[in-house]
Amino acid sequence: MIFSAGLGTRFKPWTDNHPKALALVNHKSLLQRNIEYLQKYGITDVVVNIHHFADQIIDTIDKNKGWGSNITISDERAELLETGGGLLNARNLLKTNDPFVTLNADILTDLPIDKLISFHQANGALISFGVSNRKSSRNFLFNNENRLCGWENNNTGEKKIVIQDLLLHPMAYSCVALFQPIIFELIPQRGKFSLTDTYLSLAPDNIILGYNHTGDRFIDVGKPESVALAEELFKD
Repeated sequence: MIFSAGLGTRFKPWTDNHPKALALVNHKSLLQRNIEYLQKYGITDVVVNIHHFADQIIDTIDKNKGWGSNITISDERAELLETGGGLLNARNLLKTNDPFVTLNADILTDLPIDKLISFHQANGALISFGVSNRKSSRNFLFNNENRLCGWENNNTGEKKIVIQDLLLHPMAYSCVALFQPIIFELIPQRGKFSLTDTYLSLAPDNIILGYNHTGDRFIDVGKPESVALAEELFKD
């Protein structure tokens, strides 16, 4: 699933008339780049959620025949549900017996999904997600076994510890996550909520792990000035 519904308020003025997912990086939209990224790992069945300028996303997908993938739309035009609510809303579109991947449309990375899957399966995790050692306004906190134990906001000083451990390591979230399909039976939140809330509420009783991919290409294309940096990193 690719989260593409957001308002993109940090990406104005483009998002005054377009969805951020269709912003171009070296002549390819963020959405196309992420669909092609998934294709590299044999993932061609993709759910895309929509809200902001939803028709533009639908028209672009149709015009390009999904760039060779099978795209299913999760419609959030009635209400924007954030990442957690958006995932729960797409439950009936993500019916599978295998783990599934989610990622944010405005993130570009070459995190190796095959290695994330191997890591996830070897550790019997409910959720595994990419993290790296980079500067970020917010961090997840992990123990020495890479298990999620908490979260902190580096700007406000707010901290939430859900598993006590003497030594916790801060890591930045890379917005590529792998879930066991049973997740839908366990998510306690309803309505509009962030996946961060879900991770923290489930972490004490379930194995939620951070997969360290420090050194791989990664950029949050969250602001217009990020495009030039993205074009340097992702020239292909």
